[in-house]
Amino acid sequence: MTRILQWIAIGIVDAVMAVIPRKKPTRAALKQCKIVSHRGEHHERSVFENTLRAFQIAHDAGVWGIEADIRWTADLVPVIIHDPDAGRVFGKQIRIADIDFDSLRHAVPEIPSLAELVGQFGGKTHLMLELKREGFPDIERQRQILDHHLSALKPEQDYHLLALEPDLFEMFDIRPRQCCLPVAEADFRAMSDRALSSGYGGLTGHYAVLTEDIRRKHERAGQKIGTGFIRSRNCLYRELNRGVEWIFSNDAARLQRAIGD
Repeated sequence: MTRILQWIAIGIVDAVMAVIPRKKPTRAALKQCKIVSHRGEHHERSVFENTLRAFQIAHDAGVWGIEADIRWTADLVPVIIHDPDAGRVFGKQIRIADIDFDSLRHAVPEIPSLAELVGQFGGKTHLMLELKREGFPDIERQRQILDHHLSALKPEQDYHLLALEPDLFEMFDIRPRQCCLPVAEADFRAMSDRALSSGYGGLTGHYAVLTEDIRRKHERAGQKIGTGFIRSRNCLYRELNRGVEWIFSNDAARLQRAIGD
């Protein structure tokens, strides 16, 4: 029930933000804006989230970055899927951690591996890779595997690591802290303090809970701020006018067009 109420509240806020007129940002702000497609350009029935097709649509639309979620198969292959199972998106009651990659590929061929994602988009589209909390049966081996997959890319320039739980950055301590971005939910201020004290590269979270005080603290520290999930042109302009550079959205292609209007 709490989650439903949260989504209702977010929907109301989005509707209000969409109708409040905003001044068009400066040319410099529009040029600096970096839009990130959240799980790719997906549609519930026609294009599944976190698939190569969804990411390709975002790339073809000129979107700067794509956000993707990493989970692990039973044989420790990192794959791109948000949920711990394939039920919600693909209608297959398969737990990712309980199946080896070859069997997963046979059962749900749309789920890409991290290697496929990096091979197709690495160095071409900025990758925002979210680490998900799991059991991690062999964390040392998993660190090595993740390090191997990202070894051809440059941290910060080509990709960042995201996590709702910053402790995951310490578990996968394979890259500089400046490459790591905590994702805040209702705990925006506490996560902000954690990002500042730990020397992470910045902070991301919902635009409605980012205050100017928090934004300025990160700006003074030389850290980036990303906000989501922006849906309308007016909300996009609001974020750019207050100095937010990274814009996460489920409507990234449409917002990318708005920048050029």
